[in-house]
Amino acid sequence: MAPAFGTSGLRGLVTELTPELVASYIEAFLVACPQGRALYVGRDLRPSSPEIAAAVIAAAQAVGMDTVDCGAQPTPSLAMASMAAGCAAVMVTGSHIPADRNGLKFYIPEGEISKADEAAIKAARAAGHKPQGSGGQARPAPDAGAAYIARYVQGFGAQALAGLRVGVYRHSSVARDVMEAVMAGLGAEIVPLANSDVFIPVDTEAVDPGTRHQLAQWCSEYGLDAVISTDGDADRPMLTDAAGNVVSGDILGVLSARYLGAEVIVTPVSSNDMVRQIPEFRHVHLTKIGSPFVIAGMEAARDRDPQAKICGFEANGGFLLGFEAQQRQPLAPLMTRDSLLPIVVPLIAARAAGLSLAALVAALPPCFTAADRLQDIDRDKAGAFLSRLSTDMQARAAFFAPEGPIADIDLTDGLRVNFTSGAVVHLRPSGNAPEFRIYAQAGTAQAAQDLVPSVMERVSAHMG
Repeated sequence: MAPAFGTSGLRGLVTELTPELVASYIEAFLVACPQGRALYVGRDLRPSSPEIAAAVIAAAQAVGMDTVDCGAQPTPSLAMASMAAGCAAVMVTGSHIPADRNGLKFYIPEGEISKADEAAIKAARAAGHKPQGSGGQARPAPDAGAAYIARYVQGFGAQALAGLRVGVYRHSSVARDVMEAVMAGLGAEIVPLANSDVFIPVDTEAVDPGTRHQLAQWCSEYGLDAVISTDGDADRPMLTDAAGNVVSGDILGVLSARYLGAEVIVTPVSSNDMVRQIPEFRHVHLTKIGSPFVIAGMEAARDRDPQAKICGFEANGGFLLGFEAQQRQPLAPLMTRDSLLPIVVPLIAARAAGLSLAALVAALPPCFTAADRLQDIDRDKAGAFLSRLSTDMQARAAFFAPEGPIADIDLTDGLRVNFTSGAVVHLRPSGNAPEFRIYAQAGTAQAAQDLVPSVMERVSAHMG
């Protein structure tokens, strides 16, 4: 399958992301979208990223665009730097997917591109449009990482996490040094864990059993209050409690938004329904899955009420701050998916409440989620299977018979099935990888966890 746009950026096999293909997308982006005076370029730590980033820079300079090479950089750090400079940006990353794949994330000076921008890029590429220019130059790069670190250390203060012992699972996250600097800057004691020179595709939305076991072992062995990490490009967080239990991304979103004083929440239909049970949230708007849809929802909410305190987050934990949050120093809005804010804020909120992170989570309304994915699927078979379940009531009832009677369904993004028991199963093919996601929700953690493998086994049988 040729590289294509999914829920967040362009993705494809490294072998297909040739300099010529990369150049065609960069040229189309520069024609179709605002770019400011220069193009900022960053990359993650997968082996193919330096070469692809060089292709991005060469393509931009060839059509007259100055470039700023920010090097290996967290996606939110790159976005923050480019937006501050009023410039566009491209992040070379495949996020959480394996190293044989990679991709491009595009940013205009105001933040992440929209689905309308994606359509404009594809149309410009199909028409062969490119800027008329030459001789773009390299510009000096700012210390984007330092500014990103300062955002949190200055925002919350040097004693915000004093007394906590935090493990940093470094693996191949491009933010591994940044995470340690932020935690230390906030007063925590840092324990570095498992640095890797080989790229490890950590999916914070579907942490595998082996990794969960390792997280619990680290917490016990080192006496940790938490373990933190991110996916490869650091726009998705991972945070555990002191027992090594991973706190799901949508729960991190709820805790962060509530502590920061948000009143309006925009989140995909896949997020935990708990968000609609938090009294501080006046309005909750549900969208399709993907940060462009969340951003569009946040902008629509801002149009309705320019003074609203708006936050957006996804089930994967990526958090978008849409207003100036008043902390030790004001925290400026950042309209891109961030991983550090939903790591830092729940730890600060627990400390402020005099609770452990586990106790803070336990005090939330009881609604539990679990998720997993089938990999290397046949996308055509997956689409046909999901279409049949979505349109054929009898087929749907037969497939979900083990879960009991169906109350209703939601086709906002994939197929979400609400059962009369109160349980939920949500099926959805990935938008940018050969994967099929299975989300479950129930009144207890065990019930949610039990639902996923049962449904996944049946889904797999239909795709064989």
